[in-house]
Amino acid sequence: MHVVEYRPERHEFAWTFGGVPPVRRVAPGTCLRLWTEDAFSGRLTSTSDRPSAVLDMSEVNPQTGPFHVEGAEPGDTLAVHLVELTPARDWGASTLIPLFGALSTTDRTALLHEPLPERTWIYQLDRAAGTVLFEATSADLRLELPCNPMLGTVGVAPPGREVRSSLVPDVFGGNMDTPEMRAGATCYLQVNVPGALFSVGDGHYRQGEGESCGTAVEGAMDVVLIVELIKNAPVPAWPRIETDTHYVVVGSSRPLEDAWRASQVGMIAWLGELYGLDRLDAYQLLTQAAESPLANVVDTNYSAVTKIAKALLPAAAAYGGVHRHLREQARSL
Repeated sequence: MHVVEYRPERHEFAWTFGGVPPVRRVAPGTCLRLWTEDAFSGRLTSTSDRPSAVLDMSEVNPQTGPFHVEGAEPGDTLAVHLVELTPARDWGASTLIPLFGALSTTDRTALLHEPLPERTWIYQLDRAAGTVLFEATSADLRLELPCNPMLGTVGVAPPGREVRSSLVPDVFGGNMDTPEMRAGATCYLQVNVPGALFSVGDGHYRQGEGESCGTAVEGAMDVVLIVELIKNAPVPAWPRIETDTHYVVVGSSRPLEDAWRASQVGMIAWLGELYGLDRLDAYQLLTQAAESPLANVVDTNYSAVTKIAKALLPAAAAYGGVHRHLREQARSL
């Protein structure tokens, strides 16, 4: 397997999906060993740091990429298999950003009261134990929480010559912020432009579902992934994720119920492809079998997840068994 290693310099980060020339051209089946910076561009390093003082809000959520996949054309499906996600630092940061977060006044939910006070938390990583340390600032409470590395952002260039901020999730993927995007998962995305132009970033060492305050335990990440191209197969309207145990669809919109609806309709379509069900049979099965965790309730679009356990379903080979094939390839690395 061909392996490409790429560690971007600060001036090489991408801040949008679309509108950015590729940093590398890669063939389908390539393994990429990458480094991604944290969502704060590495600027939050201490509990004394305040976002309003140290962050440049035009340079948040930097992406590594985009990568041009040879042979990818609109109408194809891109498969991105996450092999390894390894924290690249021994600490991560989370913070309260003015006018941002699900339980704060924002510029979209305009209220008369002041934004929440700024506060920053630094989480120390214990690699041996596989934990990150929460330390309260208002009480004597310290909690070792499991470290669950994930990528907040995986996406391709959007259709229609659009250029979208790396903070936005939509049909092209982007900043979905779902814990489902972890090592061992395969993400399926619609190809909208020649080469697909996919990027990844926004490493989280841990995040609860919903990402309530707007920032997870944000950290730089060493990423190993395999990219594959799927021809002549139904193109997913919304991002799909396959793991060893679940089928997952992520929908992104506002209001939140429309994000949920998009993920539900997306799963109905996938069940139809996998088992030949019409929409009403798939709708009925979905109602009895689906789980609906939140991904994010803070971004420009909200993201909702619909997932179904494979154990409840007959064996199937989504996209001809691409996920299984990529898992086998990953074991040989």
